[in-house]
Amino acid sequence: MRKDRRRNALLQGQDEDPMQSVANLFDVAMVFAVALMVALVTHLNMAEIFGKEDFTMIKNPGKEDMEIITKEGKEIKHYTPSEDQQAGGKRGKKVGIAYQLEDGQIIYVPE
Repeated sequence: MRKDRRRNALLQGQDEDPMQSVANLFDVAMVFAVALMVALVTHLNMAEIFGKEDFTMIKNPGKEDMEIITKEGKEIKHYTPSEDQQAGGKRGKKVGIAYQLEDGQIIYVPE
């Protein structure tokens, strides 16, 4: 009797699909990839891109490699001033700073 139980237990284990373990590995890899993307978005402070609000972000302000990224609706635009200045042959310089107050008023301070 005991041998029959052991043999039945071994034979029942052979009915499993060998591809099932591969499918489980795929699921684990997908969860890892999503977690990695969420971690990158939070680390780079780029959560605004996925929101509904419009925004403008300036990377490296006042430097030669400055970039301006704007989001209006679902459209994201990337602007690098140095590329446009070189293409047109025109050069510019910083002439002041603009501040926006809480009530929406903009104040320009020349340098």
